[in-house]
Amino acid sequence: MIAGPNPAFWRGKRVLVTGHTGFKGGWLTIWLNSMGAETHGFALSPPSEPSLFQAATVANGMTISTIGDIRDPALVKDALARARPEVVFHLAAQPLVRSSYDRPVDTFEINVMGLVHVLEAVRATSGIKALVNVTTDKCYENKEWSWGYREHDPLGGSDPYSSSKACAELVTAAYRRSYLGRAGVSVATARAGNVIGGGDWATDRLLPDVFRALDAHTTLSIRSPEATRPWQHVLEPVSGYLMLAERLHTEGEAFAESWNFGPAEGDERTVRWIVEHLVSQRTGMAWDLDAGPHPHEMHSLKLDSSKARARLGWRPRWRLATALGKTSEWHDAWRAGHDMRALTLTQIDEYSRHDG
Repeated sequence: MIAGPNPAFWRGKRVLVTGHTGFKGGWLTIWLNSMGAETHGFALSPPSEPSLFQAATVANGMTISTIGDIRDPALVKDALARARPEVVFHLAAQPLVRSSYDRPVDTFEINVMGLVHVLEAVRATSGIKALVNVTTDKCYENKEWSWGYREHDPLGGSDPYSSSKACAELVTAAYRRSYLGRAGVSVATARAGNVIGGGDWATDRLLPDVFRALDAHTTLSIRSPEATRPWQHVLEPVSGYLMLAERLHTEGEAFAESWNFGPAEGDERTVRWIVEHLVSQRTGMAWDLDAGPHPHEMHSLKLDSSKARARLGWRPRWRLATALGKTSEWHDAWRAGHDMRALTLTQIDEYSRHDG
């Protein structure tokens, strides 16, 4: 049996999720609710229309869903004071590389100072045992290696988004060493690959762009067909975040480190592979090359998740073909007007029961 989150641990736990109106935060919140956690959320309004938050009625079952901006320290402090959480998951962010080129100041304000405001609020709130700060695989200084980056490899980032997330890693480490570790709050960062799954309508992401083209019966334009990324279903890293938070809460500082949650070996595929796989499953879909010009993005990226496998017992459950199938299933059901919260819960259950 593959290890996974422990529902008994989460039953009745008070949890705050920043960014719960977003794609990854929405899946995490629904999973927490399904396990009986007392969930609180703090985030901006949903980032797209439609959104997972609306389609899957993420707020149903939550204790409090607060709309607010993490750039406002008073609002953040008040949200934590009202939630009195034992566990905090920080996912609120400006999450897009291309948007960071257009909005560098916003990107650094949200991803760095927003994090500082969350950490300061954690300092001011008693009873918190664990904090998982979700960053990104793009926090590494990318040298276009053919092997996966490990948690001790140098941080960096040539674009504002990647740089802001490398900064967030350093800020987290400083607060852990200077304040939170001493106060009994165990703090870790989590770095995942390129997540896919139902309910993602973000701009400039491959799968949402594919489905928009399909729905509109238009030709899909691809920027970098040979770019290679570590693709994975959103439930893969979310399960890792949950398992990591459990260990932070129960075993403390031994797990207060940085952690990679990447896909299975061989699921680092090119954009071209993803598109052609989806084309093979659909009739009437076509794509062409968008020659640009485009802002610079790294060509290749790969994660080494051996530490999470060895120490947390975590490993991926769904291979890439399955993840793509589940993503298509979700989108098709939404188009058909089905109950998307029910399907989201069904997919969480299917994932939890899958033995690889």
